[in-house]
Amino acid sequence: MFGWTVDETMSFRLLDAWVDAGMNFVDTADVYSRWVPGHVGGESEAIIGKWFRQSGKRNRVVLATKVGKPMGDLDKGLSAAYIRRAVEASLRRLKTEVIDLYQSHDDDTATPLEESMAAFAELIKEGKVRAIGASNYAAPRLSEALAVSAAHGLPRYESLQPLYNLVERPAYEEALEKVCVDNGLGVLNFYALASGFLTGKYRSAADAGKSVRGGGAKKYLNEHGLAVLGALDAVADTIGATPGQIALAWQIARPSITAPIASATSPAQLDELVGAARLGLDAPSIELIDRASRTAAA
Repeated sequence: MFGWTVDETMSFRLLDAWVDAGMNFVDTADVYSRWVPGHVGGESEAIIGKWFRQSGKRNRVVLATKVGKPMGDLDKGLSAAYIRRAVEASLRRLKTEVIDLYQSHDDDTATPLEESMAAFAELIKEGKVRAIGASNYAAPRLSEALAVSAAHGLPRYESLQPLYNLVERPAYEEALEKVCVDNGLGVLNFYALASGFLTGKYRSAADAGKSVRGGGAKKYLNEHGLAVLGALDAVADTIGATPGQIALAWQIARPSITAPIASATSPAQLDELVGAARLGLDAPSIELIDRASRTAAA
């Protein structure tokens, strides 16, 4: 959201409130927000870097960013040469000497896995990166990447950032979850609130037209999605929380999930995220939501 639907002033305010509330993980990417007319990519990283410089709070943040999405005709993928160029650019924009978690934003089948892993190994050895992770990898390729690292004595992916939420469960649960659990990988799922749908904000086509991100929620306006919202509403009403908080708390309670990723564009939304992290669901509530989302999918 930073540099797209949230300006610099509000971004600083949200970041300050986030860490002051005791939270510490911030995820971005070099490509954010290249899709906006007039943007070139790096806008989000630049805002975060400026906040680090002005706030002095870099040491309170576990910083994650990504490499691999197209930043130009030749600037994409996971070749050793491009990883080197990209990390230097990210470090400059972020105004930091080290990235805590550097993630491959997409699988790059055109580059040998050993080449990519060796490039990441150099960055770790130089102290520019602490750990590496993967995003948008299929289970077979993630397993292959882990095997290549083991075979060549190279650093391995320590985390996965997959698409996962209550209305989109199969892509992660059917194959990726087992790979992550078997190998002890952290899981930082994106679209945790399904483009805001799981907050209950979008319950009709008219609702979806009310915001920039509403278009992404339209595909969930069906029997499946509304059944999931019904379960979230029921639990939320029982324990005095919001549907969005319940959706996140359900993910946090899942053993294989390390931390769901969600975004906020206002202090009120950020307070809701903080509340979700502190919300514990009892077994009956988890079972109700689990059953509703599975039944709806079937």
